[in-house]
Amino acid sequence: MARAPGSVTPRALFDRRTAPVDDLAAQAEDVARACHAMAVRFHRGGKLVVFGNGGSATDAQHVAVEFVHPVIVGKRALPAVSLASDVATLTGVGLDQAFAHQIRFLAEPADVALALSVDGHCPNVLSGLAEARALGMLTVALVGGDGGQVAEQRAADHVLVARSDDPRVVKEVHVTAYHVLWELVHVFFEQPGVLDPTVL
Repeated sequence: MARAPGSVTPRALFDRRTAPVDDLAAQAEDVARACHAMAVRFHRGGKLVVFGNGGSATDAQHVAVEFVHPVIVGKRALPAVSLASDVATLTGVGLDQAFAHQIRFLAEPADVALALSVDGHCPNVLSGLAEARALGMLTVALVGGDGGQVAEQRAADHVLVARSDDPRVVKEVHVTAYHVLWELVHVFFEQPGVLDPTVL
C-alpha cells in the first residue's frame, strides 16, 4: 500500500507502544508489591478510591467498575468508587480540590487511593494523593512520561510509570496496567495466607 512521504508506518506505530509496556513489565516487582498491599487493605475491609483528571477521569470510572462488577465469572466484587463520577460535587467544590475534598469526607484510613495522571503533574491529583496520605490510606499512582511531580515528590507509596511522551500511548499502557492490578489483587486476595503485610 502506498504511503505519503514522511508518513509513519503501521509497524512504527506498534513499536512506539512496545517499549513502554516492556518497561512497565520490568517494574513487575513494584507492581506485585502494590497489588499485595492493595489486597491486604481489601482483606481488612478497605475500599478502592480512584481518581484522575481529564481523560484519566474516564479511566478512573473504568477501574472502579472493574472491581465492583468484575466481568470474569467467579471473581469476587470488591468495593470501589470513582471520585470523578459526581459532576455536581466536582463543579461545586472546584476542580483544584475536587479529589482532596471528597477523600477528606468519604474515605477511611483502611482504604486505597489509586490516582491516574498522564503526565504526573495534575495539581488536583497531587492534592488528592496528599490528602489520602494524611488520612493514612495506601496510595498508588499510575503516571506517564517521566513520572512528573508525582514521582519526583514521591507522592504515592507505589508509583508505576508508563514511560512515553505520547499521552495516547500512556493511556493505552494505563489500561493494561490497571487490568494487571485488578488481576493480581485477586490472585493475592484469593489466597488469604499471603495477606500478612510481611509476606512480600
